[in-house]
Amino acid sequence: MNLFLSSEAKNKLLDLIRRMKHKQEVVAITRDSVSSAVLLSMDRFDSLMETIEILSDQKAMRTLRRSLKQAEKGQWVSHEMVFGREAS
Repeated sequence: MNLFLSSEAKNKLLDLIRRMKHKQEVVAITRDSVSSAVLLSMDRFDSLMETIEILSDQKAMRTLRRSLKQAEKGQWVSHEMVFGREAS
Protein backbone atom coordinates (compact mmCIF):
# COMPACT_ATOMS: atom_id res chain seq x y z
CA MET A 1 0.00 0.00 0.00
CA ASN A 2 1.33 3.40 -0.95
CA LEU A 3 1.19 6.29 1.49
CA PHE A 4 0.59 9.90 0.48
CA LEU A 5 0.41 13.02 2.59
CA SER A 6 -3.01 14.66 2.22
CA SER A 7 -1.46 17.70 0.51
CA GLU A 8 0.42 15.45 -1.93
CA ALA A 9 -2.71 13.39 -2.63
CA LYS A 10 -4.67 16.57 -3.27
CA ASN A 11 -2.10 17.74 -5.83
CA LYS A 12 -1.94 14.32 -7.52
CA LEU A 13 -5.61 13.32 -7.24
CA LEU A 14 -6.32 12.95 -10.97
CA ASP A 15 -3.14 10.92 -11.44
CA LEU A 16 -4.02 8.72 -8.47
CA ILE A 17 -7.52 8.12 -9.87
CA ARG A 18 -6.02 7.11 -13.23
CA ARG A 19 -3.67 4.71 -11.44
CA MET A 20 -6.60 3.13 -9.61
CA LYS A 21 -8.29 2.40 -12.92
CA HIS A 22 -5.28 0.54 -14.35
CA LYS A 23 -3.87 -1.11 -11.24
CA GLN A 24 -5.55 -2.66 -8.25
CA GLU A 25 -3.56 -0.41 -5.93
CA VAL A 26 -4.71 0.89 -2.60
CA VAL A 27 -3.47 4.28 -1.46
CA ALA A 28 -3.55 5.44 2.15
CA ILE A 29 -3.77 9.18 2.68
CA THR A 30 -2.16 10.50 5.83
CA ARG A 31 -2.78 13.65 7.77
CA ASP A 32 -0.57 14.64 10.69
CA SER A 33 1.29 11.32 10.27
CA VAL A 34 -1.90 9.30 10.76
CA SER A 35 -3.63 7.31 8.02
CA SER A 36 -6.93 9.11 7.57
CA ALA A 37 -8.41 7.85 4.30
CA VAL A 38 -8.03 5.20 1.63
CA LEU A 39 -8.32 5.51 -2.13
CA LEU A 40 -9.11 2.42 -4.18
CA SER A 41 -10.67 1.56 -7.52
CA MET A 42 -14.42 1.13 -7.86
CA ASP A 43 -13.85 -2.52 -8.86
CA ARG A 44 -11.86 -3.12 -5.68
CA PHE A 45 -14.51 -1.34 -3.59
CA ASP A 46 -17.34 -3.36 -5.18
CA SER A 47 -15.40 -6.56 -4.53
CA LEU A 48 -14.88 -5.68 -0.88
CA MET A 49 -18.56 -4.79 -0.44
CA GLU A 50 -19.62 -8.09 -2.03
CA THR A 51 -17.25 -9.98 0.27
CA ILE A 52 -18.66 -8.21 3.32
CA GLU A 53 -22.19 -9.01 2.16
CA ILE A 54 -21.39 -12.71 1.75
CA LEU A 55 -19.53 -12.91 5.07
CA SER A 56 -22.45 -11.28 6.88
CA ASP A 57 -24.99 -13.73 5.39
CA GLN A 58 -25.21 -16.45 8.05
CA LYS A 59 -27.03 -18.93 5.82
CA ALA A 60 -24.48 -18.56 3.01
CA MET A 61 -21.60 -18.95 5.46
CA ARG A 62 -23.11 -22.11 6.98
CA THR A 63 -23.49 -23.56 3.49
CA LEU A 64 -19.94 -22.58 2.56
CA ARG A 65 -18.47 -24.12 5.74
CA ARG A 66 -20.42 -27.34 5.16
CA SER A 67 -19.22 -27.48 1.55
CA LEU A 68 -15.61 -26.93 2.58
CA LYS A 69 -15.83 -29.74 5.14
CA GLN A 70 -17.32 -32.06 2.51
CA ALA A 71 -14.55 -31.13 0.05
CA GLU A 72 -11.87 -31.84 2.66
CA LYS A 73 -13.38 -35.31 3.09
CA GLY A 74 -13.46 -35.85 -0.68
CA GLN A 75 -17.24 -35.81 -0.76
CA TRP A 76 -17.87 -34.29 -4.18
CA VAL A 77 -21.19 -33.87 -5.97
CA SER A 78 -21.27 -34.33 -9.74
CA HIS A 79 -22.18 -31.51 -12.12
CA GLU A 80 -25.12 -33.57 -13.35
CA MET A 81 -26.40 -34.06 -9.81
CA VAL A 82 -26.29 -30.31 -9.14
CA PHE A 83 -27.52 -28.99 -12.47
CA GLY A 84 -29.48 -31.95 -13.81
CA ARG A 85 -27.35 -32.31 -16.95
CA GLU A 86 -23.81 -33.21 -17.88
CA ALA A 87 -21.17 -30.52 -18.26
CA SER A 88 -20.50 -29.53 -21.85
